[in-house]
Amino acid sequence: MAINKNHEFEELDGIKCGIVEKNVPPARVDFLKKILAFNKFTVVVVPSPPPKVVAPPVVKVAESEETPASAEPAPVSSPETFTVGVTDYTFNTINAVFGRLLKTPDGHVITLAFWKQHETVSQDEIPYYEDINSFK
Repeated sequence: MAINKNHEFEELDGIKCGIVEKNVPPARVDFLKKILAFNKFTVVVVPSPPPKVVAPPVVKVAESEETPASAEPAPVSSPETFTVGVTDYTFNTINAVFGRLLKTPDGHVITLAFWKQHETVSQDEIPYYEDINSFK
């Protein structure tokens, strides 16, 4: 149970973990595992539980109307998703990204755009308070 939505932790495969993301597709799992493993976190990945499905309302059919046997709804397959966590249960994704605590393998600081995979290369942004040229 988390104190707030930004700091979740739970047991994954019997290990208490800080949750990085839930309902993650396989391609994103690979991305997160590479980044977190490079930053010396032990990553735990488990399949997400299937979403709760609400049964469709039952419509009563009159005796004279018969529905064909082929009118049964086809089962809906949910996409396979995963829950990604790290064994450091104090890990907080927001603090790690905005605190500039995570690095890429080539030494750049991970930015929010890179974390969300909007950019393929992490471009270090100099904070306004460290940019000497902004004071001129």
